[in-house]
Amino acid sequence: MTAAEPANGPFYIGIDVGTGSARACIIDSNGEILAVASKAIQRWEPKPDYYNQSSDDIWDACCDSVKRVLTESKVPKTSVKGLGFDATCSLVVLYESDDAPAAVGPDFNDHNQNIVLWMDHRCPNETAEINATGHSLLKYVGGQMSIEMEIPKVKWLKNHMPAGEFEKCKFYDLADFLTHRATKSEARSFCSIVCKQGYVPVGVDGSMKGWSADFLEKIGLPELVEDDFRRIGGVLGENGTILSAGEYLGGICDQAAEDMGLVPGIAVGSGVIDAYAGWIGTVAATIADEKWAEIEDVGEKDDLDVATHRLAAVAGTSTCHLAVTKDSVFVPGVWGPYRDVLLPNYWMAEGGQSATGALLHHVLTSHSAYPEAKSLADKTGISVFEFLNKRLEQLQKEQNAPALEYLVKHYYFYGDLHGNRSPIASEKMKGAVVGLSMDITVDALAIEYLAAVEFIGLQTRHIVSALNDAGHSITSIFLSGGQCRNPVLTSLMASCTGMPVVIPKYIDAAVVLGAAMLGAKAGSHDEKGYTVGLWHIMKSMSGPGRVVYPSQDKTEIKLIDAKYKVFLDMARRQQEYRKFIDAVLEGQDDKAATLAEKISA
Repeated sequence: MTAAEPANGPFYIGIDVGTGSARACIIDSNGEILAVASKAIQRWEPKPDYYNQSSDDIWDACCDSVKRVLTESKVPKTSVKGLGFDATCSLVVLYESDDAPAAVGPDFNDHNQNIVLWMDHRCPNETAEINATGHSLLKYVGGQMSIEMEIPKVKWLKNHMPAGEFEKCKFYDLADFLTHRATKSEARSFCSIVCKQGYVPVGVDGSMKGWSADFLEKIGLPELVEDDFRRIGGVLGENGTILSAGEYLGGICDQAAEDMGLVPGIAVGSGVIDAYAGWIGTVAATIADEKWAEIEDVGEKDDLDVATHRLAAVAGTSTCHLAVTKDSVFVPGVWGPYRDVLLPNYWMAEGGQSATGALLHHVLTSHSAYPEAKSLADKTGISVFEFLNKRLEQLQKEQNAPALEYLVKHYYFYGDLHGNRSPIASEKMKGAVVGLSMDITVDALAIEYLAAVEFIGLQTRHIVSALNDAGHSITSIFLSGGQCRNPVLTSLMASCTGMPVVIPKYIDAAVVLGAAMLGAKAGSHDEKGYTVGLWHIMKSMSGPGRVVYPSQDKTEIKLIDAKYKVFLDMARRQQEYRKFIDAVLEGQDDKAATLAEKISA
């Protein structure tokens, strides 16, 4: 070690590609983050529900961020021993012949736009056609494929690309594209292909090759079957390599090393979907709290047994809810169970809310009082969320309310504005409000904002209840993302679910920290490629967590329980209303009459 080199080496870099930016962080051998840098990435919305990105733009943002964390941390590039990636579950399309980007439409002349973003909803027809097959593998994605997954998007491309173009292409999950760009390897990650592309690991339910030729042919994608599934990664052990999270994938290639300012050959780990990096970066946090023993009796239990009681809620534009189990647990409307995606022979379940951060942003910015609230917040040097939280505290005092929850006791907000991911699992779900008035003041905005926060908490309860009813044993929620900074949200989430909410050491960097841990795992490889266990890496590199406990006020909990019943009824009635109107318009008189009676009951 030179005199100028920092202590606590070696060092590892994580790269996280979210919906709006790429971030990099560099950590030392203890998991301390030495520097974080980010750069915005482009997003196009050529039509409603169409969202595109560019793989070249994202790669450039990754490289810029890595160079900056090296500069800011003053870590010599020769001391960096591992690199890990996570990214949104977006579909990247390249030409097989030269790795050039292939246009994903609707303008098929713009090859810079070669990514269909996860939140793209262009393919409802293709999604419905896939689910109408009732194929047996659909049970491993909650019973049906989501419009947010990648196979429906691939099917849309086949249906809409110019003649002859589709056959020239190969397809990657974004995290797998990034490891490909870094190493030139065609290896895929279990996380990407199992969670979003219909891959069932060998040995599960009689799976022989992982990929199902029967499924792909039945849904109209026989091209993906050709040459042992060459275009989507191939067959494990034959013409393809598929790895669990952080397993050594290869060394960074010369060009990628030059792009990032790194040394060629640095170990690159198999990547994961961004939410799964959030699980890695949070659920091994240590809790130094006497009350915690009442929630979680660690005792002499295996560490991973403890992990099965911890739900990771990875919050951002949307929120993903991840739980690990030793055995497969099927939960209607929840994606999975997925084997091997993070830990070999362990299963993951993935629930989620399609819009949480995006929901709060929409509620605020679409309200007529938002400019006034924003101006008042700016004058006092605080965020608009902090301003509204303070105003809610004032309203609570003015109304002599025992708790904030009382302010919205007669305001009923249902917030599936971008469809429901879990457990209803329907992109048709929309929002609803009961309790609107003509009040357009800042106070009215504060009430609507509080109701949206309450909705997030109640829907989290809906997801956790579905998991536990099916056989999970969740007792705590490990939250990450900027929403951790909102005490109103964290408190309501804890009280709505009846579970403690753990806030990680690195609130805004938990996901990119998880990516760096993948780099640390890859960097531990020996000459045969074997690496240290991921859970060991997580335990050694996770810091302490802070706990937010549920309310102990019995009347407040009684109110929350009542609001939860209303929440469930609003979700159910919306579905019944839709079925009733459809039955009337389709001339199904008997069905319409039955539904009318149900609605009137």
